[in-house]
Amino acid sequence: MKRLHNSIEALMNSYRSYGLVNHSGGVNLPNRESIKDILRDLDELVFPGFRENEELDHDNLQLITAEKSYHIARELVGEVEKSIVFASRTGYRDLSCGYAGCHAVAELVVDDFFEELPYIRAALALDMQAAFKGDPAAKSIGEVILSYPGFEAITVHRLAHFFWNRQVPLIPRMMSELVHGRTGIDIHPGASIGESFFIDHGTGVVIGETTVIGKNVKVYQGVTLGALSVNKEKANQKRHPTIEDDVTIYSGATILGGETVIGQGCIIGGNVWITSSVPPHTMVYTKTGQEMMGLS
Repeated sequence: MKRLHNSIEALMNSYRSYGLVNHSGGVNLPNRESIKDILRDLDELVFPGFRENEELDHDNLQLITAEKSYHIARELVGEVEKSIVFASRTGYRDLSCGYAGCHAVAELVVDDFFEELPYIRAALALDMQAAFKGDPAAKSIGEVILSYPGFEAITVHRLAHFFWNRQVPLIPRMMSELVHGRTGIDIHPGASIGESFFIDHGTGVVIGETTVIGKNVKVYQGVTLGALSVNKEKANQKRHPTIEDDVTIYSGATILGGETVIGQGCIIGGNVWITSSVPPHTMVYTKTGQEMMGLS
């Protein structure tokens, strides 16, 4: 085992050269497994009776809801506090709060989140209806909630988007990447998505940070709503497209650019590549290798 000693020394040199070490005496970061558990518990809170084995009825629903809410809130406060301390010490946010101050800010964020939760559920109810109505294969709303990866992805997105809007670092991205790993659907928590959003099938869908999506939009698998450039200097600019209301985007379509607007009521065919705006109520499709546009 003599070589092991040399390997350990090499690792220590790597730590000194490249960093990437979260020291126990430094900033505690949110825990990935804790965020995973919180998402699971939130899923049970948002859709009671669909995930857990415990039977629910009108007599015990309020008690179980209260118990879960207090448990989730305690866990969330701890993870949000870690994120806020990280933000304060690294300059991500100008907070400069001590322990008590960061804890109070975390409690305020979590209180606001639980106040917002009924409105998030209302938005998800419309998303669920859009999935049920938009997919002839859906036999029930229960099937959508229990088995549709697109619905799972938008559920987590709407939760993560709240924390993104409150400028809580790390946690929104951790949430979005956890569901990305399960579904193959990559929605940045910064994306703004209107009501009645439906992702059909979903594998390979990418929706970038500054994307704006209106109401009643339907997206199929393999769609990319991305940026024309990945230049770091453009990080604070709108880099991703705007999709207006009542748009359908079929599989494999790629729509790029912060100035690109897909107008209301458009139908974007499969495998097209779009880098400029499309007028409302236009159909875009490919034919013999060339992109075609026609009014619907």
